[in-house]
Amino acid sequence: HSSLSSSPQDVQVPVCPLCNTPVPVRRGQMPDVVVGEHIDRDCKSDPAQRKRKIFTNKCLKPGCKQKEMMKVICDQCHKNYCLKHRHPLDHDCSGAGRPLSKAG
Repeated sequence: HSSLSSSPQDVQVPVCPLCNTPVPVRRGQMPDVVVGEHIDRDCKSDPAQRKRKIFTNKCLKPGCKQKEMMKVICDQCHKNYCLKHRHPLDHDCSGAGRPLSKAG
């Protein structure tokens, strides 16, 4: 006869506090972390969906998939870029004049 403490009936599945759906947790995972990831990615509740829609300003540098919370417009070509590609030298600027760094 085996111990009752390892019974599969003792497994509890956490429930998302926003959408009230069960969130499966694998052995060894922390339920709080898994529920947090569910809220960040899969949750269908209004607060979670609004949070995901904050980062909507896509970088126009070819190959970059970064999105920013607010627009970062280049002064020379007037296109939107992420923080990494915001400087004219970082996105092969096609704007008027030569792309010079103001710091240099």
